Amino acid sequence: MFTADMTIIYVPNVIKSADFYASLFDLKPINVTPTFAMFVFENGFKFGLWSKYTVLPGVNSQPFNANGEITFKVQHKKDVDFLYNEWGTFREITIIQSPTEMDFGYTFTAIDPDGHRLRVMFLQLEEA
Repeated sequence: MFTADMTIIYVPNVIKSADFYASLFDLKPINVTPTFAMFVFENGFKFGLWSKYTVLPGVNSQPFNANGEITFKVQHKKDVDFLYNEWGTFREITIIQSPTEMDFGYTFTAIDPDGHRLRVMFLQLEEA
């Protein structure tokens, strides 16, 4: 049996991206080099930033570009609205989807400086 406990995204400037995410998460990375940075959350989840120029195998050698998003689950529906307002007002993050009800729950979507999608969501299926 195995479990997923880490996400890594490829970025053009690890130091710049690490600064962005340190501010967004209010969390210092445990490691930062010009080619890789790692954040570890209280629950043990790890989030890595890897230079797209040094990742192996190289991203240009693959037949397709990876797509996806980083999701952040919140405990209450009102937390979605709170983060939407905070990110859009104080963090100067580009919001690409305002809070909306979707099949899986209440959500909004933003993008980081490198164009990765950041989705905040309250899962309706887990509502008590």
